[in-house]
Amino acid sequence: MELRDQIIEQLKQVIDPELNINVVDLGLIYEIDIRDNKDVFIEMTLTTPGCPLHDSITSGVKHAVSYLDEVNDVEVIIVWQPAWSPEKMSPEAMQQLRGY
Repeated sequence: MELRDQIIEQLKQVIDPELNINVVDLGLIYEIDIRDNKDVFIEMTLTTPGCPLHDSITSGVKHAVSYLDEVNDVEVIIVWQPAWSPEKMSPEAMQQLRGY
């Protein structure tokens, strides 16, 4: 499995505690940049600026990706543009949200 695919699988283990949906299916991950030295830069957003779970979610992302032996270092970069909206969610996440 490619490293990018492994990273995505790891990120699916990071759950937004308020919505109980993983950060990938929520559409919070905007970019995964893997450098030649296996440093990984993840550009992501949160559902709202000032999210009280900011540290918990970003720490979870960093920890999940750092778990992979092939990864050297991980940096999580929070961006607010483009703003997150429910349209960024996967069909699976939308279905899960409807279940609430």
